[in-house]
Amino acid sequence: MSDLSGEFIDSRYQLIRKVANGGMASIYEAIDTRLDRKVAVKIMHPHLAQDDLYVTRFIREAKAAAALSHPNIVAVQDQGWNQNGVPAVFLVMELIEGSTLREYLNERGRFEIKDALNYLTPILSALSAAHSIGIVHRDVKPENILISNEGRIKIADFGLARGEVIGSTMTAESSLILGSVSYLSPEQVQRGIADARSDVYAVGIIAFEMLTGEKPFLGDTPIQIAYMHVNEDIPSLRSRRKEIPQALDELISRATNRDPDLRPRNAGIFLKDLEVIAMSLDPKKNQMRLDLDLPVEPIREQSRTKVKPATIPEAIAEIKETTKQIRRRDEKKHQTSKRVQRNRKIALILAIALGVGGWYALVGPGSRIVVPSVVGGTYDDAVSAFTPLGITNIAVVERFDEENTSGTIIKSIPPGGGRIETGEKVTLVISKGAERYTITSLVGLTLKAAAASISKSPLRLGKNIEVFNNTIPKGYVIGSKPKVGSKVKRNTVVNIIVSKGVETILIPSYVGMSGEQALNELTELGFDVESIYTFSENILAGTVISQNPLGNSQAPKGSPITLNVSKGTEFVFVPNVFSLDEATAVRMLKDLDLEVIVKKIGVRATKRTTNISPKVGTKVKRGSTVTITVG
Repeated sequence: MSDLSGEFIDSRYQLIRKVANGGMASIYEAIDTRLDRKVAVKIMHPHLAQDDLYVTRFIREAKAAAALSHPNIVAVQDQGWNQNGVPAVFLVMELIEGSTLREYLNERGRFEIKDALNYLTPILSALSAAHSIGIVHRDVKPENILISNEGRIKIADFGLARGEVIGSTMTAESSLILGSVSYLSPEQVQRGIADARSDVYAVGIIAFEMLTGEKPFLGDTPIQIAYMHVNEDIPSLRSRRKEIPQALDELISRATNRDPDLRPRNAGIFLKDLEVIAMSLDPKKNQMRLDLDLPVEPIREQSRTKVKPATIPEAIAEIKETTKQIRRRDEKKHQTSKRVQRNRKIALILAIALGVGGWYALVGPGSRIVVPSVVGGTYDDAVSAFTPLGITNIAVVERFDEENTSGTIIKSIPPGGGRIETGEKVTLVISKGAERYTITSLVGLTLKAAAASISKSPLRLGKNIEVFNNTIPKGYVIGSKPKVGSKVKRNTVVNIIVSKGVETILIPSYVGMSGEQALNELTELGFDVESIYTFSENILAGTVISQNPLGNSQAPKGSPITLNVSKGTEFVFVPNVFSLDEATAVRMLKDLDLEVIVKKIGVRATKRTTNISPKVGTKVKRGSTVTITVG
């Protein structure tokens, strides 16, 4: 959906900037020009606005929240269709300036036990109010729990709510798509049905995440996580964090039981059990519970005018005098014509309007400049937007940001829609990009020097990993994990890989053993093996005659070893090949490493050996030449 910042919705709501974007709608910070206050406007995506089912669900959200009146539930103030300008189905809610519980979890990790209970109490209080009138939220998750800058906790987005007040339930398929799988109860995953106990399950999962700093189940896909919720029990809190009280562990286990019949029936019962545990942890705590996070002062009674006691005649006289005064005023009114009275009233109203308008435009709020929203743009974009309005005093503050690329404006002070005096400063907070540090080379340094190099960056020194190395001397650095050139986040742990020097290995003796066996085993030990073959009149062919270095000695891993392997005797006897055909005779002689010369006589098609030289049985060296005659 395109950004609608700057649009005027329903001739009343001026959209300032987009603050959130979801699968169904986008939320904008806006100004209600009729009441001159900031609000949140939720606008359905155009492609969904064509679907009656989604429009019905959008309206259901408005009815669900409007049916609830509770200090910990986001109030819905208006709903409608934009008739002028951009077509849009919209919902107007109170604007909560602050953060979501998800952002708190991402920043803080796990909560202190007392803090977690303080957060859970208003959450359950709000859901208890909904359950008491038959409304089920069905999508309770940290993203839908808002914490205002003043500390007020609010539950938002009753878009999946169900109850008699707001109509029929949604289908199982749409529930699974729209809900957040990490907080869906097993019955929602399996059957697509939900009641108050499903909200209890979701709050139990949130409590688990707040107290341990992690979700109970993690998986590569939503389907895997949903499968775990259906088929596996939620781990015990005390298995992740020993100091959790036993009673609290049991309550959260009960709330997240796979069988809904074993959970608290609704948020009200869950809240009462939680309050008992909170009181046991802090007996001095005031037992009077307030649904609001801040105490509310009672309305002071208006001061009444005291009447001085008087006698009856004096009182009657006072009444008569008052009656005369009233009669005189009435007579004077009748003396003036109605037309003159009307003209006087009009003149008075115009005078007041002109006076107020002049004050507003010259010295009041109207004389101030409205700061346009520039979030998401660049510095040049901001200057282009500010200059026509006369905003020239611009300050820049840079900071690292994981979500916005370098040069992107994260926020402005004051924010878009705020007003400033002419010449007043506007501060732009601009992203420096993700905070990353490059791992530099530590190769060849001593441990002390490597540790000093790491300490220069906001990285943490990890453990030393010792390995053998043939080139780096013992005690010097070979490398690091993460490896050199890696870009890492602040406080990343860097482990140093240190040389243990050259690894030496005991060389077995293979003299008299198979040369192939020696070659294979020495190679597996990490040596560089070379086999040299020589004739031997005493050692069988393929047997190791000698080795260098000698057996049963130490040698560095990877060093060369030479094996002297027997080729067998150097001499052979000329075999008897008489009467054999030419091909068979030649093959037999070559198998004995003899060179063969063939002389052919006669005209026979199949020629056989008729003579051989040297003669049969002669002892000759391998490689000698033997001449045969065939014919």
